[in-house]
Amino acid sequence: MKLTRRQVAPALIGLTLKADQPLKGGFALEAQDRGHQIRDRAATPATKRTIRIPAVIVGGGISGLSAAWWFRRARFTDFVLLEMESETGGNARAGENEITPFPWAAHYLPLPANDSIYVRLLCEEFGLLKDGVWDERWLCHSPQERLFLHGRWQEGIEPHIGLTKEDAAQFDRFFSRVAELRHSGAFTLPMDPGLRRSKPAHLALDRLTLSGWMRKEGLYSPYLRWLVDYSTRDDYATGADAVSAWAGLHYFAARDSEEHGPLTWPEGNAWIARRLTQTVSSHIRTGAMVSRVERTGSFWRVHAGDTLYETDYVIWAAPTWLARWTVSPPPRALPMESAPWLVANLTMSRWPAEKGLPPAWDNVIYGSPALGYVVATHQSLKTHIPRTVWTYYWAMSQGAALDQRRILLGGDWRYWCERIFADLQRAHPDIRSCVERIDIFRIGHAMPRPAPGFLTHPDRLALLKPSNNLAFANTDLSGLSLFEEAQYRGVEAARAALSTLGR
Repeated sequence: MKLTRRQVAPALIGLTLKADQPLKGGFALEAQDRGHQIRDRAATPATKRTIRIPAVIVGGGISGLSAAWWFRRARFTDFVLLEMESETGGNARAGENEITPFPWAAHYLPLPANDSIYVRLLCEEFGLLKDGVWDERWLCHSPQERLFLHGRWQEGIEPHIGLTKEDAAQFDRFFSRVAELRHSGAFTLPMDPGLRRSKPAHLALDRLTLSGWMRKEGLYSPYLRWLVDYSTRDDYATGADAVSAWAGLHYFAARDSEEHGPLTWPEGNAWIARRLTQTVSSHIRTGAMVSRVERTGSFWRVHAGDTLYETDYVIWAAPTWLARWTVSPPPRALPMESAPWLVANLTMSRWPAEKGLPPAWDNVIYGSPALGYVVATHQSLKTHIPRTVWTYYWAMSQGAALDQRRILLGGDWRYWCERIFADLQRAHPDIRSCVERIDIFRIGHAMPRPAPGFLTHPDRLALLKPSNNLAFANTDLSGLSLFEEAQYRGVEAARAALSTLGR
């Protein structure tokens, strides 16, 4: 998707590369007004047509697309997928300029374990996995990760420069405990199978914060605390002081200790989303904002723009919290916050000077409030890449989500450019002279925050079960905003619908 004048708000001149070269850019993919129309129950167009159809999917992110994909695999074609935006993908969308495609949020897929059946099926269908061998074109090239620490870059994100013997011993103890949890079988992707066989001691972790668990374990190394806090901000937009210990440890224990991936593309997970979209394109209606879903007798009425859909089954793959304003009767309130994020794509006229290792795919700055950046051209096989695009991530994790959302939406484009430059200057003092354009995507409700008690909360568990021919399928039900969880929720909802509809 190329940025258009409508999608990028024009930026005011004020930040410059050189005196005669103003920095370009603006806000991209702004959709807050449409979301607030749903919240405020704004007036909707009069109904012009009514369509009778057995199944309706609301939401075209990965969970909704996965539900549609499973319908197609089951040769069930009597459904429609309604998406509010002009394209599907949700947080797995992408942009493109004259240099390269680039992601707007989700940018990789870890290699799935053998028990991640749905993900492996998808990878086989899309040619990523053939006869047990991964297509090396999409395996992340080396160097994969680096960390800016003590004034220079080191390989990998786990700190190893300047550690004391006690720091190193605490890293060993932490990963030993993680290995025990991994071998217990309680931490899996998707999470449901592991939760079902979890022992009380594992479930008790959901009553603690991760930092509280670390104190009990005597793990206080500042380097270890930083790594753990960075990891939970990365996956949950929540620091270790506020995230469930179960969720925080799941980040480390649910995957193999030896990662041979991940799979990645210049456009990130939009590569997958676009292929999912192609498989079910005839069933997708974009620009179809669902304003009301109501139970009437033996069927559901779904209002989307000027069209009314009468249907036997609804799969709600949009964020679950939206259903409280849209679905009648309203479902239980999901007991969680949704965290805001800022994603910026920096178009680079040249590479900055480096101190230490050359650029990696994923580049992280120790002590930064943000999460670093990935290089969109990293997978290129060209020997000379004079210009590139960096995708910069900032999870707004400090404080209440509502307050952070106000900060995110309150700052203008120049304010956020200055904060991005100030952060990157820690590792790249000449960064201002390297960037020619910054396009910023503000995501007000990017992902769920799994606080203590969320995963075992009875209201969350109740929403997992389809009721009255309505299934909730968004990844926020898992509390884990991961591709594997989104796909699993979508497929399980589709299976429930097919069973109910007798297909």
